[in-house]
Amino acid sequence: MLIGEIELRRGQPGVAFEVLMDAARRTRQELVFRRAADIALQARAGDRALAAVRAWRQAVPDSLEAVRLQLQILSALNRPGDAAEPLRFLLARSPEGERSGLIASIPRFFQQAADPKAVATMLEPVLQPHLQAEATRVAAGVALGRAWLRAGDVPRALTLVRRAHTQDTTAVGPVLAALDLMPRAPEAESVVKAFLAAPQAEPAVRLAYVRALIQAQRLGDAVNELEVVTRQQPAVAPPWLMLGALQVELKHPQPAEQALARYLALVERPSGPEAPKPAAAPGPASDDDDDDDDGDAQSGTSAGSGSALADGIAQARMLLAQAAELRNDDAAAEAHLAKIDQPRRLLEVQTRRAGILARQGRVEQARDLLRKVPERTENDARAKLVAEAQVMRDIKRWGDAYVVLDQAVARWPQDVDLLYEQAMVAEKMDRLAEMETLLRRVIQLKPDHQHAYNALGYSLADRGLRLDEARALIVRALELAPGDPFITDSLGWVEFRLGRHEEALRLLRDAYRARPDTEIAAHLGEVLWVLGRHDEARAIWREGRARDAGNEVLRETLVRLQQDL
Repeated sequence: MLIGEIELRRGQPGVAFEVLMDAARRTRQELVFRRAADIALQARAGDRALAAVRAWRQAVPDSLEAVRLQLQILSALNRPGDAAEPLRFLLARSPEGERSGLIASIPRFFQQAADPKAVATMLEPVLQPHLQAEATRVAAGVALGRAWLRAGDVPRALTLVRRAHTQDTTAVGPVLAALDLMPRAPEAESVVKAFLAAPQAEPAVRLAYVRALIQAQRLGDAVNELEVVTRQQPAVAPPWLMLGALQVELKHPQPAEQALARYLALVERPSGPEAPKPAAAPGPASDDDDDDDDGDAQSGTSAGSGSALADGIAQARMLLAQAAELRNDDAAAEAHLAKIDQPRRLLEVQTRRAGILARQGRVEQARDLLRKVPERTENDARAKLVAEAQVMRDIKRWGDAYVVLDQAVARWPQDVDLLYEQAMVAEKMDRLAEMETLLRRVIQLKPDHQHAYNALGYSLADRGLRLDEARALIVRALELAPGDPFITDSLGWVEFRLGRHEEALRLLRDAYRARPDTEIAAHLGEVLWVLGRHDEARAIWREGRARDAGNEVLRETLVRLQQDL
């Protein structure tokens, strides 16, 4: 063993491995086998590491550590077909009380595999006995469902997850798997809703559902679920912050301010041994192998550390400033901004201040405020240009916004986000050929950029141009982002332009139910109007106007249809 370590220090890992393997075979000590395997792994000699583990298992047949390392190496070498035997051995030798947890962890174990279908195919016969056993059938069904989801077989994954939920309606695993299925199989949501309908449903699972709804842009539904969470656990702070953020996004300033004030009241209580502390929102105890939650306040997890708590408070202040701006109370907005003392949020704070100045007509002062923000990195420089362009867009100075974005694109010509933003400004300036060129460049650089497909398709549809092509573009966008309410709105609008009014109405109702946005309200109202349902159309338009009276699409619609609400 000493000679092996000396050879390793001399830069001879191959010699070190052979010497240590000789020692391991002589002594049958697991520690020596493990050291030999580690040396091979450090030298990126996967086959040697695998040979070491196999020799280890021959010498010590009952070693679970050797089996676990063998599975890790097989996963790293992308040889899932060879994993069946060690996996069966590990499951058979694991204590009965731990077997379900081990099964639940299997998809995570193989998540980096280059051939997910090979993994799922290997797991089918390995887990088949555990699908029949009452103690493990739910975990096995969820594990197989996740494996087939990664392999792209969504129907099979959905069937397995539904069966697992039916077998135990109180189990969290099938629900979390259903949440992962929702973007590709909307019908999986029925599993989630059935679980949450039970009185004993964990609030943490509801928060996971909220995150899925936010990701799908279904903000109205997310607000409804968060209101349930805050009723169930009024002393837990993070959901109040999430609720406030969503209400701001939906342009509901008063309920936003109420939720954010509640959050601050919970997290800014006086410190001391007698002071009550806000409870942490629990994370679901799950077998979810895709849970990469970052633990910040907006995600609904605990703001336990000082840094996370400070970030949450700063975010709440920013949101309160936005809510005040929605009420046209610039003084209140500035008061909230003045309480934020985080150097890394300086650009964010100054951007809000610049927006207020620009709306007051002090445009050059606003631009100067942003240009004076220090920049230490290329990202800082890019963020400053993006912020300046956004402020110009907010006050509809499209030409100025275009010039700023042109500077940014010249500096970062492959940046798809900058190209996309420039295309959107070109569209506002009615420079359609340029907009199309920019959007097609975005698609060329990033073929799965759903917003580029949607923007190009909607712009064509809105002008009544190349409607069949517009529809194809929007359908492609919806394939990339199933259920997105804004893309669904675009599809509804192009169907309306094509004269398919009933299909347009169905799509626009779905979009508005998921995201009660003013522009979607304008489109839905117009379809209802054309169908002769005038009272319903006016009611939808009033809802949209109450949310955003300055929305250009709604105002243009009402003027064109000669409606004075």
